[in-house]
Amino acid sequence: MKQLKEDRFIVSVKVGPKGQITVPIEARKMFDIKEGDTLMVMGDRKRGIALLKDDLFYDMMGGAMPNDGNQNS
Repeated sequence: MKQLKEDRFIVSVKVGPKGQITVPIEARKMFDIKEGDTLMVMGDRKRGIALLKDDLFYDMMGGAMPNDGNQNS
């Protein structure tokens, strides 16, 4: 892990055989990610991939996409 600032870091992760990654402890602590939490995976071909806790995502959307408990894979 490379600490960039108090509120930023860079860490590499490897993709496992099933396409899984482990969210580094630094990120879990910083963003209060706990076992069982749901993360949103967002992607843009040019800009990359982002992970965001679902509650924060829905807060940012301002109700445009209500979290009704139905999730599509």
